[in-house]
Amino acid sequence: MRKAATIIGDRFMLPQMFDDALRAACGDRVSTTLHELPWPDAPMEHGYRVPGMEGLKEYMGEAEDIVARIGDAEILITHLAPLSASMMECAPRLELVAVSRGGPVNIDRAAARERGIRVVNTPGRNASAVAEFTIGAIIAATRNITRGHEALRRGEWRGDLYRADETGDELSDMSVGVIGYGAIGRRVVRLLRAFDCRVVVADPYVELSPADEGDGVCRVGLERLLEEADIVTLHARVTPETEGFIGEAAFARMKAGALFVNTARGPMVDYDALARALESGRLHGAVLETFAVEPVPSDWALLRHPNVTLTPHIAGASLKTVRIAAIGIAEEVRRFISGEPPLNPC
Repeated sequence: MRKAATIIGDRFMLPQMFDDALRAACGDRVSTTLHELPWPDAPMEHGYRVPGMEGLKEYMGEAEDIVARIGDAEILITHLAPLSASMMECAPRLELVAVSRGGPVNIDRAAARERGIRVVNTPGRNASAVAEFTIGAIIAATRNITRGHEALRRGEWRGDLYRADETGDELSDMSVGVIGYGAIGRRVVRLLRAFDCRVVVADPYVELSPADEGDGVCRVGLERLLEEADIVTLHARVTPETEGFIGEAAFARMKAGALFVNTARGPMVDYDALARALESGRLHGAVLETFAVEPVPSDWALLRHPNVTLTPHIAGASLKTVRIAAIGIAEEVRRFISGEPPLNPC
């Protein structure tokens, strides 16, 4: 018997790409209805402010509209569409929710469990994209690519960037500290091998791979990493343990003149403390891709700091990310309708 699936994509996670992958994996065993949300051209909801959507964040769409789009579908495939407990009450035929992201924070998973709705996701879908972006961000900051670019755009020739006290060092003579050794952290470490730099990793829950150990990567405690690394790059997940853990004490412990890079999540960092560390000269610079509040307020002090490189949360934006997510979701749907266990249950 065919299953009815509603695909709610957006202008990044294109609904047609999900549909193509579904048809390749499932043939005619699934009938689909496609919808597109306007993200990223319109912002998502980041907080917990909307009544009836308690516990959900990083989503897009009004509850009534999303429920109408789900209709009588048994399968929901989504990237950002929310699904709260009250919304589930209005979608009684729903059996599977497949979320094309690493953390399905737009879904009330506890409510889904209570109702016997399977929730699956696509962990690591953007690991390659974020890892590549991190390396590019490090090079842009350490070799003055950002500062040189901004000066030329202003019509200013920064020949002084050749001065010994302004130019950056090469990665081969630097120590890079990677906080978090998950899917992204591991890829960052793998890419760093090509630059022949010293790499230290801090993650109390994950062991180094044999390949990394063979290449001289060292696993250390967080305090030692902060003290030794010329570059500190953050790749942990947001948990009660990590919220705000890169703050005043962490920046004070970092090596003088270090570079701090965050391509993970904003809530792990005390940005006021970072600003003070930069203003005092304790840190040489920072690369910030994610923020505590998004979009960033226009009067935010770090927007104007000359040694800060900023990007608008785009590290995971690649077509490969979309392809990986679509193929992963399609396989989860195939397994579901075939009576097989999920690969990535939430």
